[in-house]
Amino acid sequence: MFSELITQYGGAFFGFLGAGLAAGLACVGSAKGTGIAGEAGAGLLCEDPSQFSKVLILQVIPGTQGLYGLVIAFIALMQMNVFGGDITAITTVGGLRVLAACLPMALGGLLSAIAQGRVAAASINIVSKSPNDWSKGMILCIIVEFYAILSLLISFLMLLNCNPLG
Repeated sequence: MFSELITQYGGAFFGFLGAGLAAGLACVGSAKGTGIAGEAGAGLLCEDPSQFSKVLILQVIPGTQGLYGLVIAFIALMQMNVFGGDITAITTVGGLRVLAACLPMALGGLLSAIAQGRVAAASINIVSKSPNDWSKGMILCIIVEFYAILSLLISFLMLLNCNPLG
């Protein structure tokens, strides 16, 4: 009975797991990262509300990983032909390929968004001391973004080259 379930639905299970992890973990990281930056920003805005636009930009930056994770999840679902086909056609090996391809974005998105949130919070401290130097903090945040983009790229390339249907 169990082997029949794995044979028939194992591929879909592993594929959905990969897509869910890519979107879910990247979004969790973004929520944590934007929350860290938001806490720092709220402290500054109590003292100087005129810095709202700079704080908002710094807070939004860690949110991009959640979008990247969503893109990878959508591509994974497209590769599995979920939007127009029979999910039982996904082989177990194919589902495992999708899971493996989604893991770089899932883990990279989770960890880089949290790290970027910490950098954004520190950059908000730059704004509090020297508002005209806020772009230096933004550049520091963008350096962390580079690694989120690498996670996006490798998951994208892996998904393009895996065939979950055969």
